[in-house]
Amino acid sequence: MAQKARKDRAKSNATALKNLHTGTLIVNVLFVLFHSLFKKRSILLYVVLSIPSFICEYVLESTGRPRYDPSTKALQNAGEDLSAPGLTEYMFDVIWVTWASVMLVVLFGNWGWLLWTVVPAYGAFKGYSLLGAARGMAGMASVEGQQPDGAAPVAGNRRQRRAA
Repeated sequence: MAQKARKDRAKSNATALKNLHTGTLIVNVLFVLFHSLFKKRSILLYVVLSIPSFICEYVLESTGRPRYDPSTKALQNAGEDLSAPGLTEYMFDVIWVTWASVMLVVLFGNWGWLLWTVVPAYGAFKGYSLLGAARGMAGMASVEGQQPDGAAPVAGNRRQRRAA
């Protein structure tokens, strides 16, 4: 049963990576064709703002690609689950926002790159909320550690409470 789950994950990862690479190829070829044939767009912004997308795609490829034994073609490693929440999901979001920004640049001009500001803004929001949660936990720990002056400390286990 576990082997079937690994095979299913390997198949879904391979499909997701194929779709990801196909989408990246289409979006980037369209940008280059549009830039060279119709209207000039900022290549510098294109390169600088596409680098995070390419890095995310490389990380997803290297961690999510299933690995097979070259001689027996048996599945060695199914790769990390590409449908997992968290950082994997955020990397896909970076790629999709970059695609949307590139298409907006093709359609509406260099102002389309402003959509890309969503990525660092969302990262800052998540970082700030994580920092706030860490501060809250640290504050609760220090409040729990403090005892009122006249109060006896609460015993840690049942035997100590009975003895008191």
